[in-house]
Amino acid sequence: MQLAPMSLLPDIIDTQADVGSLADSLLDLPTNPPSLYVDIEGVNLSRHGTVSILQIYVLPTDRTYLVDIYTLKGAAFTTGGSRGQSLKQIFESVGIPKAFFDIRNDSDALYSHFGINVAGIVDIQLMELATRTGSKRCINGLARCMERGEASMSYTEKARWAENKEAGRKLFAPERGGSYEVFNVRPMPENIKQYCMQDVKYLPRLWQRYDAKLTPLWRGKVERATLDRINLSQSATYNGQGRHMALGPW
Repeated sequence: MQLAPMSLLPDIIDTQADVGSLADSLLDLPTNPPSLYVDIEGVNLSRHGTVSILQIYVLPTDRTYLVDIYTLKGAAFTTGGSRGQSLKQIFESVGIPKAFFDIRNDSDALYSHFGINVAGIVDIQLMELATRTGSKRCINGLARCMERGEASMSYTEKARWAENKEAGRKLFAPERGGSYEVFNVRPMPENIKQYCMQDVKYLPRLWQRYDAKLTPLWRGKVERATLDRINLSQSATYNGQGRHMALGPW
């Protein structure tokens, strides 16, 4: 798979007309590799918190979209395009693969706040765990995978990634003097735009690396564990915080 060079600026989606156009553009895309790579930011992202920004990187067009959920609220997911499909329908479609890095809290938030029962999910975090040699007791976070060079970044890309990561964390991480409420500041600060964008734009490289190493046996295990994660995230007893979240399913 030949990966396109990364674009530098995301598209901000903050009107219902923009949402409809985006939904139209996400239909009939290639499915292998997945065309859509997704992440969500919010304040205490879960059933107990709020959803602020939905990030979607579209591999075939090399474009990143930041959907302003804080402004649009439920209309971001229910507004249909000219082809009659909404983002909710796209996220619930088994036939449209959506790649996340750890679907659990994102699924919890989408289901609890917007009634979205996600389907067609590819969990890249579980792909990494399945293809890892050695212990599979604990999962790795996205930052660890990136720092280990598994996204095949150039020196310049890695330096930019680290710079954007640190700049974003200073704004939202309480231990750095920031606040997660920064995800609700409008217009979006440039550092937050870049932070949100880089969380999804390198995911295709991770997918490519892990997919090439997956055996049929482990591919099936990843698919089942992903469904288990989704079902758990929608259960009444789900708790998305705590040390148990670091444990793998195998």
